[in-house]
Amino acid sequence: MMDLTIRELEEKYPFVVGYFEAHKLDVEDHKDKSFREYLDSLSEDYVEEWAINKEKLIQDLEIYIKQMKEFLGIKEDMGVNSLTILPGHDKSGNKERFGELTISKSEIVSIVGPTGSGKSRLLADIEWTAMKDTPTGRTILINGELPDKKWRFSSNNKLVAQLSQNMNFVMDLTVREFLELHAASRLVEDVEGTIDRIIDEANKLAGEKFDLNTPVTALSGGQSRALMIADTAILSSSPIVLIDEIENAGIDRKKALELLVSRDKIVLMATHDPILALMANRRIVIKNGGIDKVIETSKEEKELLVELEKMDNIIQRMRNELRCGQQLNIQLTMEN
Repeated sequence: MMDLTIRELEEKYPFVVGYFEAHKLDVEDHKDKSFREYLDSLSEDYVEEWAINKEKLIQDLEIYIKQMKEFLGIKEDMGVNSLTILPGHDKSGNKERFGELTISKSEIVSIVGPTGSGKSRLLADIEWTAMKDTPTGRTILINGELPDKKWRFSSNNKLVAQLSQNMNFVMDLTVREFLELHAASRLVEDVEGTIDRIIDEANKLAGEKFDLNTPVTALSGGQSRALMIADTAILSSSPIVLIDEIENAGIDRKKALELLVSRDKIVLMATHDPILALMANRRIVIKNGGIDKVIETSKEEKELLVELEKMDNIIQRMRNELRCGQQLNIQLTMEN
């Protein structure tokens, strides 16, 4: 626990902010240090002036976290380090053509196949933690074991965050109000700081920037998706993220995936986009409702990805020029 940075401590146990404040410990500029490293960084004069007992503060913090967890009814497990898919069958009843597939955190796996082939069904099996009780007969393991049923029924232990193709807000809230509600539900102490990080990351993804006073109902499809990806990465406790057709969202796809992976999420995405498919470590090929094969992204494909990204940058630049009312000039576009 004490190996975590102060930022990680605050994200995992939001109530520790109260401990720091009660002991008049200014940790604001030391969020990337562990609590022990922060205490060791204090000058000898400061430690002497305020009669700071470092070891006692560390021990008391551990006791405080333990007591607050008991009071709030928080039960911790080892977290989700891996997701395993065991084979079921396709629409014709034929057994799927793989042994088992294990995906670790901070890994990206794409799901490819024709429209209607069963990509969304695989995502649904994972979200439901299938136990041979879905149309495909698949089994989903968490950390190599059959998952606790809490993943299915408890809103406090949400295993999966799913970002679907269509995201429409119906609440009459501003972006700030929406994020404040989510932050409050997560018992976040530094609400303002968390909101600022989310809007900053969202605007790195969105084609058109927006601010905290924008009504969520006024967000475009791309802005909505950018907001939800940033919110999922920073606020959501779900260790697995399922994405359906991110290529049509009007956002920076590469930055979106990098943000999610940087938060130790397991990311699976159904896609028709060759760039996204090759950005993944592996891709699952779906045919006739079943997993036909699992392909490791090769070195040659990674080299091809570099060229595809160059072409995509040209297309994106042309798209932006059109949006800005400019006339396209292929020579200038290629040179820029």
